[in-house]
Amino acid sequence: MNTATVSSPSIRSANTALELACVCARLAAEHKARDILVLDMRGQTPLYDFFVLATGVSRRQLHTIAEDIDANLNRLGEERLSIEGYEASKWIVQDYGDIVVHLFSPEARQYYHLEELWEDAPRLDWERN
Repeated sequence: MNTATVSSPSIRSANTALELACVCARLAAEHKARDILVLDMRGQTPLYDFFVLATGVSRRQLHTIAEDIDANLNRLGEERLSIEGYEASKWIVQDYGDIVVHLFSPEARQYYHLEELWEDAPRLDWERN
């Protein structure tokens, strides 16, 4: 008799997701990103737990940050679900399920101003977590 097993995607704890969001923020900081924020989205939307926002000043810098975050999370066993904006390099969005990384050019950051849109979301101290 053959049986099929269905595996469900792993579900991270909020603490693990927070740790990974802080890893993303630290990696952005290592690459000299500006205005780095980690927003706690758990009380704002059921879709994501944390947003990481950072600003880069050039296409090359944004690509380097995006690629380093992806490589490091991949080494930690995390799989990116999608990426948007990589080619245009004005706003790169990397979706890791419960963590979404937003990398902006200065103009895009000012235009979209996600921290104002999500002003009720607590800002976390990613340097201490």
